[in-house]
Amino acid sequence: MSYLDKYKEKICTAEEAVRIVEPGDDIIFPITPGEPLALFEALPSNQKLRGNRLYRMIPNFPAINVDQEKVQQVSLFLGGFDRKGFNDGTIDLLPNHFSDIPSLLKYSTSNRVLMATVSPMDEEGYFSFGTSVSYLGALLDDAKAIIVEVNQNMPRTFGEQNRVHVSQVTALIENDFALPSLPDPILSDKDMKIGQSIAELIQNGDNVQIGFGSMPNAVMEFLKGHRELGVYTEILPDKVVDLFESGVITNSKKKVHPGKFTATFALGSRKLYDFMNNNKDVYMVPCNVCNNFRNIAQLDHIVSVNSTVEVDFLGQCNSEIIQGKYYSSTGGQGDFSKGVRLAEHGRGIICLYSTAKNDTFSKIVPMLPQGAVVSTSKNDVDIIVTEYGIAELKGKTVQGRTEALIKIAHPKFREELTFDAIKRGFLPQKNFFTV
Repeated sequence: MSYLDKYKEKICTAEEAVRIVEPGDDIIFPITPGEPLALFEALPSNQKLRGNRLYRMIPNFPAINVDQEKVQQVSLFLGGFDRKGFNDGTIDLLPNHFSDIPSLLKYSTSNRVLMATVSPMDEEGYFSFGTSVSYLGALLDDAKAIIVEVNQNMPRTFGEQNRVHVSQVTALIENDFALPSLPDPILSDKDMKIGQSIAELIQNGDNVQIGFGSMPNAVMEFLKGHRELGVYTEILPDKVVDLFESGVITNSKKKVHPGKFTATFALGSRKLYDFMNNNKDVYMVPCNVCNNFRNIAQLDHIVSVNSTVEVDFLGQCNSEIIQGKYYSSTGGQGDFSKGVRLAEHGRGIICLYSTAKNDTFSKIVPMLPQGAVVSTSKNDVDIIVTEYGIAELKGKTVQGRTEALIKIAHPKFREELTFDAIKRGFLPQKNFFTV
């Protein structure tokens, strides 16, 4: 039987495909934009659902409209569509480092049914996971069922564990919907100041990891004069296309996957997806490979850039809780913080605004508040950047860290922070008079 015959044999409607799911099966979607829209919409039509769990990461669609006793929805990283659900108790959250998700899912789930949007089948019978190999590629070997949604708009990409053969597929449907895109963030003056400061820390020939958000993205606005940069990152953002085409990014200095972009998922515009399509210079790998700190540590001169919510005098970063409520999750921040610390000439940069709510409170604090989480520990922190400058914490004592962080706090809070630091014994008395 030819690959095309196998394809035709397994094609069905979305409603037929989701009926493969039995009570108690765990359903796993890839990260945006690999979520399968038609399969998602058809899931409630399966009358057998009972005691199932649906795992998603940064979903592109609202929560599924099914009773919790039928389907418990579990987030792997809170996003806009599941943040409210977590805080009202209808969606649960699995704490993780991004690199650990495949092993955690293998440990905590059973009868796994994988559903994903994939690229069209190639001449060898393979579908590519395109933008979203993430954790899905590492779960293929023992899946109970694999259901794919073939979409002409999903780019075909290369890499490791980034494809599935038609012979492995249990069922398939066709649905050519437009992939979700991420608009360019609106960059404020604060973003631009932070981006410029970080870009000045990046040297020609460095390998960079850029995280989520407007601040990390602002960094790329100031890299246009750099040369021979490499990209080793979890998310592949839009702006790498222009930097590659202008010769800034060459990936020529990378020891891991030399000459290629390394990422585990991509989220951007159609321009990015077209750039990725059939591009052998883009190398997509599972998150347990990309974010493995041992692999990151092999990259000389790697710079990671991530954002946080608040940082205390010890250097502890809370990147997940805002005013007592979960807003985000750890993601790959912990993976890269540890990896760059072990890499020769590695630097880990974490950025944040100095204040929030129209400068009414400082985001540099004496101690993280009760209920906050430590996303990056004091032992892994390296460099903190705000719109007021750079604080290099690596190798500094508690007093040294405290002084450095107060210098990049908003000026209106520096005296108060200094007084608090003295009261806690983090600074000697003399510092109060030198704010």
